[in-house]
Amino acid sequence: MATVELLFSALPEHVRTARLVAAAVARRAGVDEAVLDELRLAVGEACSRAVGLHISHGVTTPVRVVLTEDEKKFSIEVGDDAPHAMPAEITAALGRERPIPAQDEGGADAEDDMGLAVISGLVDDVEVTADETGGLIRMSWPTTSAAVLP
Repeated sequence: MATVELLFSALPEHVRTARLVAAAVARRAGVDEAVLDELRLAVGEACSRAVGLHISHGVTTPVRVVLTEDEKKFSIEVGDDAPHAMPAEITAALGRERPIPAQDEGGADAEDDMGLAVISGLVDDVEVTADETGGLIRMSWPTTSAAVLP
């Protein structure tokens, strides 16, 4: 299992770099070329969401992106350290059984909701978790080595 970890300051201009790195590592891992555009978009949305949450909550720690190449799948995790919760509609769309309670103030805004909706539309295998210490978006795609196995 090969892993690449990327940490970047919560600045919008670093999101493009994260997208480029994710696409390059995904290509090397054997992710189908046909889904690389969707992968780039999903990573961009997840990283933009994390950057926005860090900025809006005054968080100074870096955004984390972990790219993991496994035998049968390629996974990306985008983590933030901002305190937040997810609305019930998004958790339902992502297949969560129990939604995380929404905050009265400082919770996810409409742009955040839209970003999660876009990600769930682009990625079949996605999991979103969030609490008062931060959030994590896990996404995965099959690799070509998984597709050729009987």
